[in-house]
Amino acid sequence: MALQNIGASNSDDAFYRYKMPKMITKIEGRGNGIKTNIVNMVDIAKALARPPSYTTKYFGNELGAQSKFDEKTGVALVNGGHDTAKLAGLLENFIKKYVQCYGCGNPETEVLITKTQMVQLKCAACGFVSDVDMRDKLTTFILKNPPEPKKGSKEKKAMRRAEKERLKEGEAADEEMKKLKKEVKKKGPSTSKDGPAKASSNKKKASGSDEERTPPTVNHVDEKEEDGDDDDDDVQWQTDTSAEAARQRIQEQLSAATAEMVMLSTNETNGASHSPKTASPPPGVNPKVENGNSTHEKLVEEVKAKLQKGVTANQLQSILASFSGSPQDVMTALFEALFDGVEKGFAKEVAKKKGYLAAAVAGDEGSQLLLLRAIEAFVLKPSVPALKEVAIFLKALYDADVVVEEYVMQWYQEGLAGGNKDSQMWKNVRPFIEWLQSAESETEEE
Repeated sequence: MALQNIGASNSDDAFYRYKMPKMITKIEGRGNGIKTNIVNMVDIAKALARPPSYTTKYFGNELGAQSKFDEKTGVALVNGGHDTAKLAGLLENFIKKYVQCYGCGNPETEVLITKTQMVQLKCAACGFVSDVDMRDKLTTFILKNPPEPKKGSKEKKAMRRAEKERLKEGEAADEEMKKLKKEVKKKGPSTSKDGPAKASSNKKKASGSDEERTPPTVNHVDEKEEDGDDDDDDVQWQTDTSAEAARQRIQEQLSAATAEMVMLSTNETNGASHSPKTASPPPGVNPKVENGNSTHEKLVEEVKAKLQKGVTANQLQSILASFSGSPQDVMTALFEALFDGVEKGFAKEVAKKKGYLAAAVAGDEGSQLLLLRAIEAFVLKPSVPALKEVAIFLKALYDADVVVEEYVMQWYQEGLAGGNKDSQMWKNVRPFIEWLQSAESETEEE
């Protein structure tokens, strides 16, 4: 695509950084129905940081002709046959009035509407605020159709700062723990002023604070076993099987609500602990499983049956609405039905079937979160080899506009805030998140 400098006064500057595509026009129709189509109006407006409806309306006002910009298709039409040079001249006038700073001539300006319904241009380079001539017809259109503010740029910056601060605090805490461990090892139980009892209590405190910050590793367990080797011969290990002890262990491992459900069955079978009965399901296991066929698996089979009949992407929305179950369950079943059994080239398969995913989230941006959570549930299954390629196919969905940055970041923050933030999946997703943040920061700098 051929580029040119923004503003006629900068046309001879080979090193001018602000550029836009050269205008491409196409005359369509005949007679009274003749129209001029500005083919790359969207790209030009994007380079000028102005809505394409503004430039299209300006052409219509200056030419005294009807003009229309279709937001869905991105087609800009002006009634009548107009050559490219004439429209390019009008675009230069638009740039002088509504893009370039009246003080320094920089095109990096933002349209502002004051409380008194005045249109102004604020320059990001010099800070000068330019007052637009309100006698121009386009100002009325701008007041009725104000430019959309940048969505959550300040909030995203604040979120990134907070995340960096949390990481720094975590690193500092880890360094402190390492120093504390080294000091404890150097002192040892024999060099403690209060004898071995004091040293052992220090070890317990150190290990206790470490467990509050990070889950115990295999090394910690080995250290505890080594410390207690001398006393193993004299200790007889027993497990307290009383109902009270069982209640305490359950409450330590499960949430309060789940503990109550498990204890109901424990109370019913109290006094018959040795009788063979079915154990309660552990956390994360679907209690609705009957003979190996869960409600989720049935839903997946139903979706597969529909897809095998030759469903088009346009028909998918109505078919998904016909299934029973929550929207999240249906979305998870759809993703599993589409990609179940794929062992190699998972990202390529996602690219091939992205039309189905785009149709599933069409018309409702909130459903993008459902899709991302469905991807999370699918790749975390132990038998699925897609975990390694999760960042690749997420970028493929992002490039295809199936998911947008706002919901990807929200999903990622929810995942880190959850209980499985150390999961390998989030480590694999992190490069894609960092790429999104760097791309956003570059856009903001420009």
